[in-house]
Amino acid sequence: MKIKRSWHEWTEHIRQPKNQEQVYSWSRIIQNLVFPPTCLLCGDQGEEKLDLCRNCRETLPYLGNTCRTCGLPLTQSDLPLCGTCLKEPPPFDRMICAFRYEEPIRHLIQSLKFRSRHANARLLGTLLAESFDTAPALPEVVIPVPLHPFRYRERRFNQALEIARVVSSQLSIRLDYATCHRIRPTNAQAQLHAEERRKNIREAFAISSPLAYRHIALLDDVVTTGATVSELATQFRQAGAARIDVWACARALP
Repeated sequence: MKIKRSWHEWTEHIRQPKNQEQVYSWSRIIQNLVFPPTCLLCGDQGEEKLDLCRNCRETLPYLGNTCRTCGLPLTQSDLPLCGTCLKEPPPFDRMICAFRYEEPIRHLIQSLKFRSRHANARLLGTLLAESFDTAPALPEVVIPVPLHPFRYRERRFNQALEIARVVSSQLSIRLDYATCHRIRPTNAQAQLHAEERRKNIREAFAISSPLAYRHIALLDDVVTTGATVSELATQFRQAGAARIDVWACARALP
């Protein structure tokens, strides 16, 4: 039986980093002297451009081999799709998630979302962008999952948009946060079961038409049941998108 550790339990297992020599360009040396990268998890010196040390990076819960469509782990490494997606494909074409939704990724996402730790968006966006080294053709645009204006005024920022800014910059892909709007306030998805999530999010979005893109990527911080991105993908498909990818920092496992 797999035991999920809390953030406080996870920090008990962080190993202290060892000093290692690194080669920097002069610009990197100057930048690190003025604004040295600091690990957001343990407080030690970060590794080059990342606010993450090498030892903490080694503890990150990478997803590994997953279903090409839904992003859930596969039991057989030679299969591209899981049985569920073979029988009933979702309304999007591909999902790429960097990590399992476990510590310390859960801590980074929740601290960004509920404690306004904006530096976490830079780290999460950079780590997600690294997932595309061997990915297929990149889309024309990345579109963050929008917040309803009520929730935006409450939080003062959209965590998906802040992560998308970093991914867009690092992959040189256009960022579009104006094409899609959340038109109906919804209850927090985390408090609902799978079927309740689907009902809760139904017809909650509106897409500007005509859609200017054929290949898009929808970006969110976490995919749990997939209800939100499925509803969005359905709307974008009806608006004319030919290929829809879903990108997320983390995938919650059943």
